Amino acid sequence: MEMFAILLLCMFSFVLANQEERLPNKCEVCKLLTVELQDALEKSGRSKEVLEIGEVLDTGKRRRKIKYNTSETRLTEAMDNICERILQYKVHAERPGSLRYAKGTSQTMNTLKNLVDKGVKVELGVPYELWDEPSVEVAELKRQCETMLEEHEEVVENWYFHRQEEKLEKFFCATHVLRDSDQECLSEVWRGDLGMKGSKEESEGEDGRQTHDAGEL
Repeated sequence: MEMFAILLLCMFSFVLANQEERLPNKCEVCKLLTVELQDALEKSGRSKEVLEIGEVLDTGKRRRKIKYNTSETRLTEAMDNICERILQYKVHAERPGSLRYAKGTSQTMNTLKNLVDKGVKVELGVPYELWDEPSVEVAELKRQCETMLEEHEEVVENWYFHRQEEKLEKFFCATHVLRDSDQECLSEVWRGDLGMKGSKEESEGEDGRQTHDAGEL
């Protein structure tokens, strides 16, 4: 049993040691940005609130009413701190490509924590209490997300006000932000614990929605 634990430790330590060498690419950043923004908009879109905008003038002109779920306010609130949500992701080093970014503790880290619980000494170069802090890779995701959003904010606004019949990922990433040669990660979808790659067409139902949620990339 002790030899098996040592072998597991060596294997997972090797995986973790090499994951820092692979920083996120532009496609992965764009993909996660649109996942988080779409999720935020879907949650706020259920609101039945009506906003009153404009000033009440001496002439008696009334303030204009507008539905919250079609308002600029909803978009602004969804975009606020959207890149901060990227810090909720973990690197699942056992998965390929963009699938390595997902919320929740990775299989690799769970295994290492179980080894610690069994008394095995695990050295990762950082204190145990910092194991769940955002990694260098995730921090870089957030940084690139902020830059991308700042540079292409008008594209998001164009989609929100005029093109919502298109998927945000396609309109923002495939059409405006990424070159054709940089779009490989957009076709990667979560297909179970083996982290296999598959086409979106294979994983979507009749209504065109993907079968995984935002946290199961």
